[in-house]
Amino acid sequence: MASVSARRNAAVLRARGRATRAVTSERRAAAQAARRVRTGPRSLVTHVIALGVDRDTVKGASNALRKVAKEIGMRGRRARIRRTFDGVKNRVGNVYRYTRAQVAAIAEAYKPRKAEYKAVRAALIAAA
Repeated sequence: MASVSARRNAAVLRARGRATRAVTSERRAAAQAARRVRTGPRSLVTHVIALGVDRDTVKGASNALRKVAKEIGMRGRRARIRRTFDGVKNRVGNVYRYTRAQVAAIAEAYKPRKAEYKAVRAALIAAA
């Protein structure tokens, strides 16, 4: 009997540790992104991550901001990166890096409907 409860306790402790590591990882990513955004041009995703919002909101808001940037003709600094795309290693891709002022201009033109995205828009405008 003691071994069953000991295994159960160990499983609870492992699950708690896993949850704590996940939360810490998200906090660390937000802090790191906030530091990077202050130092120079970064991707739209990094600007949104720096606000500390959850992953689904980051993905949706950054996609919408990217679309608005294209519509208003805002182009960040172009960079070429090499990374794995669809299982192919070292594929070259073009990415764009935006300054805080450029992100604020994109956010001004962005008209979200969802409450989470409205909060992201307000925070991006305030951060400029």
